[in-house]
Amino acid sequence: MGKYTMIDQETCIACGSCGASSPEVYDYDEEGLAFVLLDNNKGNTPIPEEFMEDVEEAYEDCPTESIKLSDTPFNKA
Repeated sequence: MGKYTMIDQETCIACGSCGASSPEVYDYDEEGLAFVLLDNNKGNTPIPEEFMEDVEEAYEDCPTESIKLSDTPFNKA
């Protein structure tokens, strides 16, 4: 069973930690705030298994706890 991720852009301080840990999953918008590349920060696309270790590192290293992880999608379509 996959995990899902999204960024709380209200608390993100654009520190760059998540993009450094997992550049295949996280990127930054024009304001410098992080978002999830997989589904434009909707939290509905499972994280590919090959990226899970990097995503977990980003989650643990986020200074504002803005990275969210879940066993279920965040926004049911």
